[in-house]
Amino acid sequence: MTTPLHDILAKRILAAGPITIADYMAECLLHPAHGYYSQEKVFGTEGDFITAPEVSQMFGEIIGLWLADRWYKMGKPETLHLIEFGPGRGTLMEDLLRATEPVEGFHQAVSVHFIEASGQLRTVQKDKVPSAHWHDDLSSVPDGPSLIIANEFFDALPIHQFEKLDDKWLERRVHFSDEAFSIVLTEASAKFALTMPNLHSSPNGSILEVCPAALSVTAAIAERLFAGGGAALIIDYGYRKSAAGDTLQALKAHQYHNPLEDAGTADITAHVAFDQIAAVAKSKGTTPYGCATQGPFLMALGIGERAQQLALIAEDDGQSQILNDLKRLTSPDEMGSLFKVLALQAPELAPPPGF
Repeated sequence: MTTPLHDILAKRILAAGPITIADYMAECLLHPAHGYYSQEKVFGTEGDFITAPEVSQMFGEIIGLWLADRWYKMGKPETLHLIEFGPGRGTLMEDLLRATEPVEGFHQAVSVHFIEASGQLRTVQKDKVPSAHWHDDLSSVPDGPSLIIANEFFDALPIHQFEKLDDKWLERRVHFSDEAFSIVLTEASAKFALTMPNLHSSPNGSILEVCPAALSVTAAIAERLFAGGGAALIIDYGYRKSAAGDTLQALKAHQYHNPLEDAGTADITAHVAFDQIAAVAKSKGTTPYGCATQGPFLMALGIGERAQQLALIAEDDGQSQILNDLKRLTSPDEMGSLFKVLALQAPELAPPPGF
């Protein structure tokens, strides 16, 4: 299918040559007029994929109580910046704010800040959390104690890919010819220096990935926590330990889709390298915890007990749905093992629950 973004990218490549996978991914997701996140419906059963907060209210409630516990352990500061990266439709924040309403003093201390690039999604989020403040990045959020959540944010940040051919690492780029996009190999850019050195001896044919944006966002989060105090919780799918492999993928209508087709109409993601994120955070003075798998993490925080509470007041069909939702969030063969959880904290803060 030829899309408006397909034509824009084709003209750009024909005029200036192949573009990095990072450039292609960024345009497909965030082009202001034709990017994926400018579409009306991307989340939920009517969209292309479903995130944990959209599966069940229990997810946001449990995360909210984790954050409230961190605020309490911070000494209950009177001013607290509650920051969410990539808040989707605002469901996670809506649920966690509802769950923390009984926590004395928490809502009085909190100001909500959303890091969101999509104007269309900002409009949706405003309906759910009208008190929020919106930012393009972390730099415009006021200084001070912070609690940060990033659920399925890092996987959508643009990656660079490098492939080894004849014992030389080359960069994979997107080319356009014969009315279609394809991958070609070019001289490696300076971004290759960010790949894991222990993987450079991988055999010919191997592919390495690096996400410079993830490293810079992590550095900004860690610097904020070190300076002002607080904690961050990062939940996504990816590697505990970086490995060679091609993880670039696209989803459309809940089905895997060729990321080089139908530009701007499918969600494009890549696996998160949690060891690289943890290393950057540690280098900036914060303490990483994890990463844990989502299922055991949520169960340790009491999602099983919460499911029982909800089931007691639900009708028969509702009880079945609650149990199905719990299984989807925690079972090893669903989201429970695929998704990982990493916490970053100011060094003086007590160790977090769930790890």
